Amino acid sequence: MRSFRTVLIGLALVLLAVPAFAAETVTFVQSQFVAAQKEGRPILVDIRASWCPTCAAQKPILERLTAKPEFKNLVVFTVDFDTQKDVVREFHAQMQSTLIAFKGTTETVRSVGDTEERSIEKLLRSTEG
Repeated sequence: MRSFRTVLIGLALVLLAVPAFAAETVTFVQSQFVAAQKEGRPILVDIRASWCPTCAAQKPILERLTAKPEFKNLVVFTVDFDTQKDVVREFHAQMQSTLIAFKGTTETVRSVGDTEERSIEKLLRSTEG
């Protein structure tokens, strides 16, 4: 039992020592979005719906890409297409599965229904430097 506890403690210490490389993902809140824009942060707005098969296909792609070290400064704001209609309208989104990239306050790229990893990665890269 003691060795098992030692292994768990050791594993916890290793995990704490590993730097976090993943992008920050948060539910869209206007004040946080504006603050991230003012800071000049790279931003992705992900407008999705729980029932949307295209959104479901985008999710693992976004998870893989945003886990890369080069996207560690990216903040991903998720917008629920069904419950955040005011935000959907604010972004002039016509449908779920809309991805909108920003570099600070500037919109760089927008896509709808894209499930190609290469083009989604290109969209994310548009937010960089």
